[in-house]
This record gives sequence, structure tokens and C-alpha cells, in this order.
Amino acid sequence: MLDLNVATRLGNFSIDVNIKANSGVTALFGPSGAGKTTLVNMLAGLLRPERGHIIFQDEILFDEKQGIDVPPEGRRIGYVFQESRLFPHMSVASNLNYGFQRGLVKFDAVVDLLALGPLLKRRPNSLSGGERQRVSIGRALLAAPRLLLMDEPLANLDEPRRAEILPFIEKLRQEFSPAIVYVSHNMNEIVRLADQLVVMADGAVVANGPVDEITSRLDLRPLTGRWDAGSVISTTIAEQDETDFLTRLTFTGGSLWLPRLDLGLGSSLRIQVRARDVSIALAPPKDVSILNVFVGEVIEVGDDDGPQVDVLLNIGTPLWARITKRSQRELGITPGRTVYAMIKAMAVDNNRQ
Repeated sequence: MLDLNVATRLGNFSIDVNIKANSGVTALFGPSGAGKTTLVNMLAGLLRPERGHIIFQDEILFDEKQGIDVPPEGRRIGYVFQESRLFPHMSVASNLNYGFQRGLVKFDAVVDLLALGPLLKRRPNSLSGGERQRVSIGRALLAAPRLLLMDEPLANLDEPRRAEILPFIEKLRQEFSPAIVYVSHNMNEIVRLADQLVVMADGAVVANGPVDEITSRLDLRPLTGRWDAGSVISTTIAEQDETDFLTRLTFTGGSLWLPRLDLGLGSSLRIQVRARDVSIALAPPKDVSILNVFVGEVIEVGDDDGPQVDVLLNIGTPLWARITKRSQRELGITPGRTVYAMIKAMAVDNNRQ
């Protein structure tokens, strides 16, 4: 779908990346200065690489050797920035109509998707940050892009506004199905939205693959974050317990209970289980309040200088647990050992708070 192999130098900073991505949402993640925005600007045609090529849907957008460099307006790529960049003197309706490709996308469909109807006559300065960003997304969609670039679109919003926008981004995936390159430093956003994760540092790709695989790698914890690190598990809604207000999710290896989720049976949901919320026992626990208990095998034990250690378990899917080194030593937690992992239902992050 996307073949991106480019290199360039900007002052003292150089970037050299080779990424192949399928359709869906590809997330670029990494610390500030990793080169994420530089990369999407090259994709958009706003920055010319010194060498390499960019191919999307079998069309060459840039090839240094062949002398091909399609201008931004010819690439059919939408761009949503951190700032909404709306025209302040124009109404919301006029902003949306700017670049609108009639016949390729329906105006009303985009307005309905992003709940923009009540805002059409207002000016950007009268909108909240979340409302402005919804208009910005709508304007990008109405240009009928084949590829949508979203460069930290929620970075300037507080948590309530982020929670407001995320469902709209999910809906646009489902209803418009554009390929999306999504830049973020927020792992919760990536877990919720992305299919493929590219981890960058110092202008290079450190790791590239499915979100659940990349987030489970211990060697990437310095980049992906240690305190909030854990396992990403793809699940399906299997049961709604109306008596106790619980939802049962199934996944490869078993099922687990969460507080009631307002989703239909059969719905897919990606959850994050933080390593710090997983406890380990050597025998099946009895008379405990924890609803989720899984038998598994120890696959890997991390090496850390501090008082804690990360333990990778196989419970049918990878699961990380973080325990003290004393517990690891006294329980004899070593690769190959059978253990029981316990996860509190209230601790699981379904990224839909």
C-alpha cells in the first residue's frame, strides 16, 4: 500500500527510513525530534527528500533517480495538523467547502459523521478546540484524499476534548476507509486507533509491525514507556452481564471480565493490560476477589537495575507482569515455569473512558 524509502539532511539532523505499510492506520511514535513530522511532510510533498522513493497504491509520488516529484496538490493526500489552521474570516461551512471535491465525497456525509451541522454558520474563533479540530478533519476528508496524514491532531487538546474527538476518528476509519498515517506521542491513542506501529528515534526506524507485537517488546520500553507499558490484546465482546454490569471479552487464550461496555456482541475491541496491574501466583488462587485468572508459562524475565522486573508470560497471547525482584527470586520465576496470572477487572484499560 505504502512504500516509503527516503533520506535527507536538515542542518545537523538526518533522517533515513524504510517503511512498508498496509492499508488501515499506521502510527508513527517516538520522542520529540525523532523525525515523525519531517517524514509526513515528505509524504505530503511539502519537503523534498535528497534521495529514495515514495510509492503509494502503486503510484510513484517521488523517485530521486527517475526525477519524479509529484507536487502536493497532485498527490491527493489530506493533512490534519496539530493546529486546526482554519480560515478565521470564513464560516465553518466555507472552511469545509475549501478544496471540496464534489462528486468524490458527499458533503452531508462528512458533516453528519463529525456532527458539524450545528456549527456550519459559526466562525472558528467561536469554537472550542475540539470543535475546531473536527472541522479541520472534515475539511481534509472533503478533499477526497487517498491517504490522510494526521500529525498529532489531539496534542493541543485536554483529556475531555481528546475523549470527544477519538470516537470521530474511529468512525471515519469505518465509514470512509482512508489509509491513515497517524503521528502521536500518546500510546493510548495508538492502541485505540492503529493497526501498524512504527517506532522512530533519531531519524531512524527502530521497530515496525503490528501494534500488539511492538508494544509487547521489552527492548523497546525505553522508547514506548515503562510505567504505562503492558500488553495489547485484541478481543471480541462475547457476553453482557446485566445483573453485575460486566462485559466478557474473548481472545486467543481465554476470556476476561471488564466493567460494562456499551458495545454490541461481536464487536472488536483492543485493550491494554498494564504490566503493573498483573500479579503472579504459583498455584491457582482461591477465595480472591480477582475475576480474571489465567494459567501461563514464563517466557522471558527482564534485566533491570531497579527493585522491579518485567516478566513475559504466554497465556495464549503475550502478557507482561511487573513484580519486585524479591518476589521473582522467592517464587523462582524463571523461563519455562508454569504460573497463574491475575488481572483485576477494574484495572484493565479499554481506552474508552
